[in-house]
Amino acid sequence: MISAAKREDIIGALRRGTVPGSGLDAFAVGVDAFGPVLDEELERVAAGRSAFKAVRGEYGSGKTFFGRWFQERARSRGFAASEVQINETETPLHRLETVYRRLVERFGTADTASGAFRHVIDGWFFALEQDVLAEGSVDANDEAGLLARTDALMEARLATISKAAPAFSAVLRTYRQAVARGDASLADGLISWLAGQPNVAASIKRAAGIKGDLDHFGAANFLAGLLVILRDSGYAGLVLVLDEVETLQRMRADTRERGLNALRQWIDDIDAGRYPGLYLLITGTPAFYDGPQGIQRLVPLAQRLHVDFATEARFDNPRAAQIRLSPFNHEALVEVGCRVRDIYASGAGDVRRIADVVDDGYVESLARAVAGGLGGKVGVAPRLFLKKLVADVLDRVDLHAEFDPRRHYQLTLTETEMSANERAAANANSVDDVEL
Repeated sequence: MISAAKREDIIGALRRGTVPGSGLDAFAVGVDAFGPVLDEELERVAAGRSAFKAVRGEYGSGKTFFGRWFQERARSRGFAASEVQINETETPLHRLETVYRRLVERFGTADTASGAFRHVIDGWFFALEQDVLAEGSVDANDEAGLLARTDALMEARLATISKAAPAFSAVLRTYRQAVARGDASLADGLISWLAGQPNVAASIKRAAGIKGDLDHFGAANFLAGLLVILRDSGYAGLVLVLDEVETLQRMRADTRERGLNALRQWIDDIDAGRYPGLYLLITGTPAFYDGPQGIQRLVPLAQRLHVDFATEARFDNPRAAQIRLSPFNHEALVEVGCRVRDIYASGAGDVRRIADVVDDGYVESLARAVAGGLGGKVGVAPRLFLKKLVADVLDRVDLHAEFDPRRHYQLTLTETEMSANERAAANANSVDDVEL
């Protein structure tokens, strides 16, 4: 049984045609085979190792859903998690400072879905203070002594990071001092700089003895520092999902090459143990992994991610570096529709009416109709199908006692409500109509 708040999050997101931010386990279909292996890998990461996984799937196979389902699963096991969508202008893969900035913006824990970065930093300082007090060398009422001893403990914990990125510990030290004396403006500015935000005032930087903005190499070191803070704060580690990595294929040649090389460097650093406590997961289309404009352009990267998918999907190895998501079939579409119907009914005014009017047979017929309107492409139908099911059918059944979708509702699909891939599927009547 899910909570009322989580139910509202799920139904509200599906009503808008987006992937819910939580509660995905309640209606996840087709991912059960991956769960046990992913849990084993998360346990190893929590023990101080790191991991990498590449997910492949066609458009509509649920890659974004899978990434968010995995984040939620990780958060329930004590991890922090974040998601970054790769984009040529805002988050190019070869500019780690932009990826780090977006990572921090969407940084979440089990208690705080997003924007948890400052909460974790403050929690870390509290944990340091508790460690100092546990030593018994400083009286709890000696604020100056406690501050000095906590700073010393912080420097010891960040010793390895400080060698490569002394600014990280310098900003943390100044931030804590600003908080201690109630200088909110300085504390806010330092947290912004630590989060990778540009355009921080020069006076803020001078207070911490730093210059300029965060760059690519600094971001790599700051990520390592963040992992240290998470570990000391009692978190199991960090799960980072890089979504839509296939956009590299559509970038300029020089940007694409740098992005591919950056991805190779990520994998090498993880294998070398540079980021203990990090689980990095990327998603992309089969064309990205196998096509001439994707990872095949960089032979070392292609070698690291190569997996033989010639065998039947039911014999796939979820422990491999690359795993594939099977496209939605009609049975899976109906199953997820019935699960969403049951979630909706659990908070509706008349549960029995929802179950009777929107029965399994109607859900099956709606799923078939939506897929038919998209050229029979079931793989691209889930988003639009669930949006229609919630907004056009379930809401009306719940609001209007006389509404019967079999008599009063006729499915309509317009291009304005479709994504680019859904429009392509709806308009493709033959192979000649498919835009390559």
